[in-house]
Amino acid sequence: MKREDLLHGGAHKTNQVLGQALLAKRMGKHEIIAETGAGQHGVATALACALLGLKCRVYMGAKDVERQSPNVFRMRLMGATVIPVHSGSATLKDACNEALRDWSASYETAHYLLGTAAGPHPFPTIVREFQRIIGEETKNQILAREGRLPDAVIACVGGGSNAIGMFADFIEEESVRLIGIEPAGKGIHTHQHGAPLKHGKTGIFFGMKAPLMQDEHGQVEESYSVSAGLDFPSVGPQHAYLNAIGRAEYESITDDEALDAFQALARNEGIIPALESSHALAHAIKMAYAEPDKEQLLVVNLSGRGDKDIFTVHKLLEDKGAL
Repeated sequence: MKREDLLHGGAHKTNQVLGQALLAKRMGKHEIIAETGAGQHGVATALACALLGLKCRVYMGAKDVERQSPNVFRMRLMGATVIPVHSGSATLKDACNEALRDWSASYETAHYLLGTAAGPHPFPTIVREFQRIIGEETKNQILAREGRLPDAVIACVGGGSNAIGMFADFIEEESVRLIGIEPAGKGIHTHQHGAPLKHGKTGIFFGMKAPLMQDEHGQVEESYSVSAGLDFPSVGPQHAYLNAIGRAEYESITDDEALDAFQALARNEGIIPALESSHALAHAIKMAYAEPDKEQLLVVNLSGRGDKDIFTVHKLLEDKGAL
């Protein structure tokens, strides 16, 4: 596992937030606007703003405010203003819309610190370059430890920042499979999922052309995932390209499979992963079980820790009678 959960702030988000916050200061901006789903990007943004003396306001879907209350408290504790968004599905896509709306009216003094590798240019490129340290460290560490490159690197995909950070340094290494995991939610057949790469259609959303969950009239459909950070109806254009050329593979994992992986890691390793990361972990477990006699060197990006998810998981397991 690539332990991005050990990063200050609890997730991979801190990598690129520090870079963008320093960029904002260089540009003479005094305020930071951000959106967040699981709250990890919001926490990372709040800590960077506290460190650098910048005002911070974070837009967050009202549903996510409720299911990620520990991170909401962390943001406010570090001085950020958290603004719940009640419009639409009250999740990440609506928070993105409100953040963009705010920025369009305040760009002279504010920088929009986008949290994922999506949105209008140059944001996907900025985020990838600040996150590619994940793949660089992985490559150096695996070569030092195993003496060879991994057979596959696996990461969850919502907007796609942790995955593109992991993939970037391996794209030219054709022997390494790049596997991104989208949320299948309650099952692809139920239409309650967040897997636009494999089950969406090309559309325009959030200032980009990318796969999008939409109905026959081109209206954006609501996405769904037990993990707030993957509850997004589109995906970054770089992932769309890697999928189109066949360089990366994209699979999906259901809520139940992610919950099983969440518990398995906690019980076997004493590590509580984020629900987002649990999707990638679940697929790695499936790969290992599918070919038990095959020696495979797999690296899973453990993109964040699961402290924020313990109340959600507790309720889900309690409802299932699994506690």
